[in-house]
Amino acid sequence: MSLILNIDTASEKAHVCFANDGKVISVLYSNLQKEHASFVQTAIQQLEKNTGIVLSKIDAVAVTAGPGSYTGLRVGMASAKGICYALQKPLIAINTLEMMAASAILSLKETDNDLLLCPMMDARRMEVFTAIYKQSLQIVLEPCAMILDEMSFKNELLEKEILFFGNGSLKWEKICINKNARFRQIENEPAALSNLSYRYFLKNNFASLAYSEPFYLKEFQFVNPDKKY
Repeated sequence: MSLILNIDTASEKAHVCFANDGKVISVLYSNLQKEHASFVQTAIQQLEKNTGIVLSKIDAVAVTAGPGSYTGLRVGMASAKGICYALQKPLIAINTLEMMAASAILSLKETDNDLLLCPMMDARRMEVFTAIYKQSLQIVLEPCAMILDEMSFKNELLEKEILFFGNGSLKWEKICINKNARFRQIENEPAALSNLSYRYFLKNNFASLAYSEPFYLKEFQFVNPDKKY
């Protein structure tokens, strides 16, 4: 049996949940991205009250490590590492794009196992954080930051249909003309993160508590509003 605390603060909608052997026991959400920092600890305390689970009894803490919101990633990682350090529990760090792909798999009704999955996170302007996965979650295109244009994914779309989803897919849909491209809006599911963290736990696929950092994919760019151009 594995009791895991899962934390996702990488995007606009955050969630915290307890899961037992990959199955969600209780979950709380936040739709206010700017309040993720205040949400996480309060939500964990509320989960303890809702379930009667004492935090010291968990077996691990899992967190979406990025890519995603810079602030959100720091909040999630700091919270997860703090709990792991205090309770001497292992840390599980999961790529946000892999979690999104796992969410897509849960939503698929098609039996086409050849359909590839391409999660996309908006990285401003025409840039996205993206990757391509098979439905086994085997990586076809490594997670990367990509500037979109009409020729994006040309080679990948030659022979395979690809399902594009996530908030970054909205701008790609506007310029994509390839018939093998499919689009759908898919929510990030707590069940997806819970399933992944359970798999990682069974394989002892733990992150270094001392050296783990958010997976930003690109450097933070600070804009000084007082600078004259």
